[in-house]
Amino acid sequence: METGCRDPITGSQEPPVFLSLADVFKCYGSADVLKGVSLQVAKGEVVVLLGRSGSGKSTILRCAAGLETIDRGTIRLGSRVAAKPADLHGRVGFVFQQFNLFPHLTVLENVTLGLRWVKRLDQQTARRRGLDALRDVGLQDHAHKRPSNLSGGQQQRVAIARSVVMEPEVILFDEPTSALDRELVAEVLVAIRTLAERGMTMLIVTHELHFAEKVADRLVFIHEGRIIEDGAPSQVIAAPRTLQFRQFLNALKAPDDIMSAEAPAR
Repeated sequence: METGCRDPITGSQEPPVFLSLADVFKCYGSADVLKGVSLQVAKGEVVVLLGRSGSGKSTILRCAAGLETIDRGTIRLGSRVAAKPADLHGRVGFVFQQFNLFPHLTVLENVTLGLRWVKRLDQQTARRRGLDALRDVGLQDHAHKRPSNLSGGQQQRVAIARSVVMEPEVILFDEPTSALDRELVAEVLVAIRTLAERGMTMLIVTHELHFAEKVADRLVFIHEGRIIEDGAPSQVIAAPRTLQFRQFLNALKAPDDIMSAEAPAR
């Protein structure tokens, strides 16, 4: 059984490390994308990855999900080392930028597809679980619709429900709002924040700094394939240690607070 480490100062029990990347390298041809990345995520922790385009953020997610092989290093989920990408399949949920819904299936069919074909659940059980997952993201009344009849924000919430319904041990989000118009971003961020409040372990790539401050337990800044900042949001934003992170924060900061928007209409 995994146990956490006891803080020598406070005596409190720290949550166990749940997802671990140790000295991970990844190359595409002659391009070194990840250069010895080591990252630990505790059970129930929400870690947000920040960085410029091409810094390696999405590659970290794809390696942690078993969608890419690594060239060197170790990935561990729970107590098991992932010796090959397939060892992570079914244990890690992934929410993509572009929703990746099947256009010919209804919303409910998209959500229950994995339950039927991967988990081999009967139709009635899969339907019940699928409707519960859609209710959690406020879309139970849209179960019969096709994705083309939904807004981009609603489609992304369907993608979140599709991931959650499989009961993964951790969910990875790769820029889940980057393909949305600004007015649709808030409803997706509310759905993610709800998962965080329920204790889901999550690793999130986003440029929504205000959201990251509210939902993240830790912010991690990636620069040119390496982690150069890692800490609590209040700590790293108030006192960035590196010039690269200070410049990045200055470029991201904006007067509008996306999370001040109301929760989406259901």
